Amino acid sequence: MEEIKTLSFQDRNYPKSLRKTKNAPRVLYYRGELFPIKKCFAVVGTRRCSDYGKDIAFQIAGDLSEAGFIIVSGLAPGIDTVCHQAVVEKNKRTIAVLGTGVDENSIYPQENIGLSRKILETGGCLLSEYPPGTPGAKFTFPNRNRIISGLSLGVLVVEAKEKSGALITADWAKKQGRKIFAVPGNINSLNSKGPHYLIKQGARLVESAEDILKYFNFLEKKVNYKISDSASLDKEGLLILETLKTEPLYVDKIIEKTKLPAAVIASTIAILEIEGKVKNLGGNIYAIGNC
Repeated sequence: MEEIKTLSFQDRNYPKSLRKTKNAPRVLYYRGELFPIKKCFAVVGTRRCSDYGKDIAFQIAGDLSEAGFIIVSGLAPGIDTVCHQAVVEKNKRTIAVLGTGVDENSIYPQENIGLSRKILETGGCLLSEYPPGTPGAKFTFPNRNRIISGLSLGVLVVEAKEKSGALITADWAKKQGRKIFAVPGNINSLNSKGPHYLIKQGARLVESAEDILKYFNFLEKKVNYKISDSASLDKEGLLILETLKTEPLYVDKIIEKTKLPAAVIASTIAILEIEGKVKNLGGNIYAIGNC
């Protein structure tokens, strides 16, 4: 197992952004690569997320990581897990801040042991203020949220109920002077209550990673594929890209909207994937790829 390292508040390598926050941990325990720790951005959300929430979190976290951000989240089930998965699939760095010890016996949830190993393999980090062997408790998870926001330039909330750990993170972000972002959702969904509340309070509404990159003047890479850039595509390919321009869709929905035969959809999407124009988000859900 990766060596567990410690970092005290007095250490000159202690993260500067976290050091400046109120109630910063006196000691940090970590496995993996914590440094360099510039340009971190947090993406958090509910554990009981919808397919919509998963799709958006996966897309935005992945796009931000490709643009150069280190994605910070909490390794919890739901949105946190999806964010970490999106980043490691792109072989980029992500930091998981735990409400437990960073040793494998303590990690919660245990179902994410495999994901935690991938985080380390791709140059990321498992981080905690709790010593090895510390199990999760009612207070440890809310407490760790101040570290998630404290490390980050900003915090994006993707789906959260009115009383949610993600809103605790947003509250810490506000106290720490971090910019808060939120993804809007269905007004009839309980998971939309948290983001909509934050937007009403002044959080920046986010529809794509580009909204965040523009705010930080960090557009080092184009995020969205432009259909107009590809005159070489056949009409089926163009039709599929036009259909996916507004949102990721299940393959059945693509068939329904384009009215193309399933066999044509399958073969055309396969070609578009190879060319990087379309990406599979998992579960036969497709979205516009990056160029």
